[in-house]
Amino acid sequence: MMEKQPVSIREIEYGQIGRCLQVDNGTVDFVVTLDCGPRVIRFGFSGQHNEFCEQDGAVRSYDGQYWQPRGGHRLWHSPEHMPRTYIADNSPLAYRVLEDGVILTQPVEPWVQIQKEMEIKLTGAKQVTVINRLTNKNAWPVKLAVWGLTVMAPGGLEIIPQPDRDTGLLGNRLIALWPYTKMTDPRVHWGDRYITVQQDEAAAAPFKFGIDNQAGWAAYINKGHVFIKRYDHQPGAEYPDFGVSYETYTNELMLEMETLSPLTLLNPDETIEHREVWELFVTDEVPGDEAGICELIKAISSYP
Repeated sequence: MMEKQPVSIREIEYGQIGRCLQVDNGTVDFVVTLDCGPRVIRFGFSGQHNEFCEQDGAVRSYDGQYWQPRGGHRLWHSPEHMPRTYIADNSPLAYRVLEDGVILTQPVEPWVQIQKEMEIKLTGAKQVTVINRLTNKNAWPVKLAVWGLTVMAPGGLEIIPQPDRDTGLLGNRLIALWPYTKMTDPRVHWGDRYITVQQDEAAAAPFKFGIDNQAGWAAYINKGHVFIKRYDHQPGAEYPDFGVSYETYTNELMLEMETLSPLTLLNPDETIEHREVWELFVTDEVPGDEAGICELIKAISSYP
């Protein structure tokens, strides 16, 4: 049995974000915000580049406040709506340090009355487990889905597996498209086994689609590393946006890997959880076709 790597946890100042907590096992590390968010603002191999994008900017939201993207991994609730989705998260968080990670709890969102919480732990040498939680603090039920958005650094190639369930004469997959999405966008390749999306820093037009990702994983290859994000797709469950459990969005700045829980009618004081597992691998090349993608995925993961 492989000996568990010791984990160091320390408070740091991180760029313009300010006070953060760094969790490091000597192979990979992640950094979470303490004065805003919750956000996992960094994940990567220890001492190497951030796999996530860090963003500036602001969006005017509820009650004259401004929601700031910041980048990294964030927690929202779906369906998306302005201003409900964009409630500013600029206040300090309550947090509890664990043996191998941290639990971050946001103040209850004003007006919306949903409380966000993330539990982030190093669960392997190159693996992080994130439990995204939403609690309904309203006096009435609210129907929503947990929405985990991971904002990846520019320049990479995303790989999304196509559903391959044999349904005979019936359809076996769903694709949701947004009004600005062009099916002929050169950044996307609609392959037989995989859909790939190339993040292009010269392409400013937004592009987004969703799919019922029955395999429950997607990957992003960038700068010699492969980031794999896994989650539990629940067949037959009701999902947002016409029934998709995975969405991706890209523009000239970044690419978002977005997973969703099923839509749930959440009663007052009830909590819903959505679990993601992140893993990081090293690769020598970016595959140029589907055969290459298959070989890469088989080499680094048990998810074909």
